[in-house]
Amino acid sequence: MNNRALQILEFNKIKEEIKKYTSTQAAKDIIDSLKPYDNVYEINRSLNETEEAFMIMVKKGAPPFYGLYDVREYLSRIEKGASVLAGSLLKIADLLRCSRGLKEYISRKTEEESFPMLEDICEGLVPLKALEEEIFRVIISDEEISDRASDTLYNIRRSLKDKNSSVKDKVNSLIRSYSKYLQENLYTVRGDRYVIPVKAEHKGMVPGLVHDQSSSGATLFIEPMSLVNLNNEIKELMLKEKTEIERILSELCAKVYEKIEVIKINADIIWELDFIFSKAKYANEINAIKPTVKEDGSFNIIQGRHPLIDSKVVVPSDIYLGEKFTSLVITGPNTGGKTVTLKTVGLLHIMAMSGVMIPASHNSSISFFKEVFADIGDEQSIEQSLSTFSSHMTNIVSIINEADRNSLVLFDELGAGTDPTEGAALAISILENLKSKGVKIIATTHYSELKAYALKAERVENASVEFSVETLRPTYRLLIGIPGKSNAFEISRRLGLPDYIIDNSKERISKDSLEFEDLIQNLQSKSIQAEKFERDAKVFKDESERLKEKYEQRLQGLEKSKENMLEEAKRKARSLLKEAKEEADSILKNMRDLEKLGYSSKARQELEEYRNKLNKELDKQQVDILPKNHKGEKLLEVKPGEEVYIPSLNQKVIVLTTPDNKGEVQVQAGIMKINVKLEDLRKSTGGTESKERKNRKKEVKLNLNAVSSSIDLRGLDSEEACYNADKYLDEAYLAGLGEVSLIHGKGTGILRKAINDMLRSHPHVKNYRLGEYGEGGDGVTMVHLK
Repeated sequence: MNNRALQILEFNKIKEEIKKYTSTQAAKDIIDSLKPYDNVYEINRSLNETEEAFMIMVKKGAPPFYGLYDVREYLSRIEKGASVLAGSLLKIADLLRCSRGLKEYISRKTEEESFPMLEDICEGLVPLKALEEEIFRVIISDEEISDRASDTLYNIRRSLKDKNSSVKDKVNSLIRSYSKYLQENLYTVRGDRYVIPVKAEHKGMVPGLVHDQSSSGATLFIEPMSLVNLNNEIKELMLKEKTEIERILSELCAKVYEKIEVIKINADIIWELDFIFSKAKYANEINAIKPTVKEDGSFNIIQGRHPLIDSKVVVPSDIYLGEKFTSLVITGPNTGGKTVTLKTVGLLHIMAMSGVMIPASHNSSISFFKEVFADIGDEQSIEQSLSTFSSHMTNIVSIINEADRNSLVLFDELGAGTDPTEGAALAISILENLKSKGVKIIATTHYSELKAYALKAERVENASVEFSVETLRPTYRLLIGIPGKSNAFEISRRLGLPDYIIDNSKERISKDSLEFEDLIQNLQSKSIQAEKFERDAKVFKDESERLKEKYEQRLQGLEKSKENMLEEAKRKARSLLKEAKEEADSILKNMRDLEKLGYSSKARQELEEYRNKLNKELDKQQVDILPKNHKGEKLLEVKPGEEVYIPSLNQKVIVLTTPDNKGEVQVQAGIMKINVKLEDLRKSTGGTESKERKNRKKEVKLNLNAVSSSIDLRGLDSEEACYNADKYLDEAYLAGLGEVSLIHGKGTGILRKAINDMLRSHPHVKNYRLGEYGEGGDGVTMVHLK
């Protein structure tokens, strides 16, 4: 990309804005070298990385770049075998901590959403937690090494503390002894040695070494001879401490050197991530999106905004090119926004091709151009000098020589600065030449000849910037398809120019020119009105779609709630039946246990208590499975032996008694006998029963464990065998088995007789027979279930 276009379109200012969001100088250096990529793959890769960084910040918050420093210089010194200061090592440890934190930050899943590009980048990060913790353990701050950095350092500092304590006691004693010769009764330190302030006239009274004097010369700072040895010992310990610290730092640097390649790779990845996230933060600041990148030379920037204009005042524009036309001629008054439009198109393309998201609406697209050429000057006056025209023409000649079908060319006031007739002719020829080579062009002009050229030429379109005559201010809105009108007469009249001068001016313009200008104004007003209708229609359409989606979601929610309620009711009913069956089994077992003990009357009493308990529980937990308006004819009367349907249990039952004074009847539901109200009963239908039983059996098959097709009762007494057989037949019936076998053996025949007696009255048994040859003969009873 040519540097002239980058400079004119102010891409450097964009880079300076992005730099504000970086954490390191290394990332700033990457931004300094940023320029448009030379292939679509790199553009899409960089844009996708920026978008992922933007999305991950939305999902997880800001990335953990805190405490990060640029350590390239320190790593370079260590790589050469030199040591660095404690503060430098701390910054390296911060880098290691940051690399570990970033790897965890990127890899942490939220709502099963992945960020493949950033995850791939972070794959190269290698946590060095042991080295990181070692540095933080040894170094407390830039100026302080921990006492626990080594045993030697700990011992030295402990000795130093003791010596300091001793010398303080000694010096305090000396102060009391020489107090009358001292300027003040206190001690101080000069050159790491303890001294006392002696009056200059009494210096002979305090034998010792003079280290300093006050600015007035009235006080000498003398180290008494009795302190020299103690001070020497302290100095010696301080030198040992310094040597040990240097050894510790050198050892840490050696450990860093061992991992220098890994640390450098981590650092490069972090600089890259810092760069990517700074672009994402900038995108968030300007409300930017990732555009689609095309390769056919067409683009459609929807509601594009110049990123360097205050977002509160910038006017968005829709700018498109390349599909129906390849050249766009923009006309309109000065300060109307023509130059801003040119710069917006060029700058947004350069930003996107550099991997920076652009301030526009979703579904916007840019095109990949190998070159963006710009001839945009700051001079907007008609009175331009020949040197300015020459400078512009030199640039235009360069553009004509270099531009091809993969180029976007931006001309501001093409042909200006010379005779209007010659300038217009030159401008048309330049546009024709570039158009013939397939170059994509956007040009601004004041020449009416270029408006006419755009109306007649193929694949060339007019555009204008809107201007309000009422307010004498531009609206900065771009109107593609409508040539602009200068509005000189209207503006002059509003500013107070007399009508006779304006009328005289109109007489000097040809009738065709005036009619053309009026046609332009007509078209412009109609276009504005049509756009307003289109915007209003879009608002109404969006609102209707939103309401439609809202009510569809509510309807789906109601349907789902209804299904969930029915399913929950059925689940509770099945649970109730299961609990009742288990309770019935327990009752039967308890009854037999009591009968074995010979407490027959008590057994009947216990059985009645269990039965009453079951009835109360059933009444308490009864739930409705079907809606109140379920199908089925209500029954006004019933008689014993009649088959009826209970909707609340979704089951057919046999009536055992007539209604009592409470309006309740006793019914047989499987092996259970329960009391229900007459009003809860419905007339039974054969087809429905068959279908419901089939569905129920199928459902039970899906939810119960597989039930064996036979049960072995041999070795049990009659009562226990009958109990187990009864329980087994219940399970087989619920599991939907058609035929089962009860193995009781031949023996004396007592067990077989007891089982057959039980089968005669069993509610689930359709018929039964002894086994045939191959089935077990007389030792097996084959049972067909209903």
